[in-house]
Amino acid sequence: MKRLFTPEGEAALLHTMQHRPLVAFDFDGTLAPIVARPADARVPAAVAHRLQRLARRLPVAVVSGRQVQDVRQRLLFTPWRVVGNHGAEDDLATAVDEDRAAALAPARAALNAAADHLRAAGVMIEDKGLSFALHYRLASDIGAARHAIEDLLTRLPPGLAAFGGKMVVNIVGALSRDKADAVADLVAASGAPAAVFVGDDINDEPVFERSEPSWLTVRVGQDDPRSKASWFLDGPADLPRLLDRMLAALPSPGDPDSQL
Repeated sequence: MKRLFTPEGEAALLHTMQHRPLVAFDFDGTLAPIVARPADARVPAAVAHRLQRLARRLPVAVVSGRQVQDVRQRLLFTPWRVVGNHGAEDDLATAVDEDRAAALAPARAALNAAADHLRAAGVMIEDKGLSFALHYRLASDIGAARHAIEDLLTRLPPGLAAFGGKMVVNIVGALSRDKADAVADLVAASGAPAAVFVGDDINDEPVFERSEPSWLTVRVGQDDPRSKASWFLDGPADLPRLLDRMLAALPSPGDPDSQL
């Protein structure tokens, strides 16, 4: 990864923005700071204001590990699209994908059986319909919480996959769609010739790894030097500056060609 706020990085951002890209963001750790309790997460007003301006000019999407309905109430702006459950939940779908939901039934049974043990270890179980999140940020003994989760994972039946995150372990169907699938579909649906994707965690890596040459990928933070993102920001505090650069790179709002 290279630092985005350099002459080289800003030139790459300007070039991509001039193609009027789809712009997609992760939520936790990207648009909203990581907080101890997931229910407390919100997009800061200064960020939401800039996002609303950007969403008037370009297709702006949020691609999150949260459920769609959970994300929407925390944004403080109106995006073009929201995709949830790490790419598995489309906000245009009129019903839950029953096959994908059914694939998680064995995991739900295993979690129910281990619920008391996990909670005693300080692990909070979040059932999101098409995925599960095992949060341990508030555990008094992080090691014991991780051990309880690892013990559960060894007993999960086939057909499931697990991946980590920032003080969380996620469980999904092994064949579930990921964020890279979601972003590719959003690019196609928008008709945009390019894309910008900004994320900060393990579930964003599929987008970074499978990005097209016309995509500009940005990781928030330098905590993973192995990340496949092309560029990085130092942290969430850089997001307003990034959004200002995006807005400045677009044609004037008075230009007829600047409207969607």
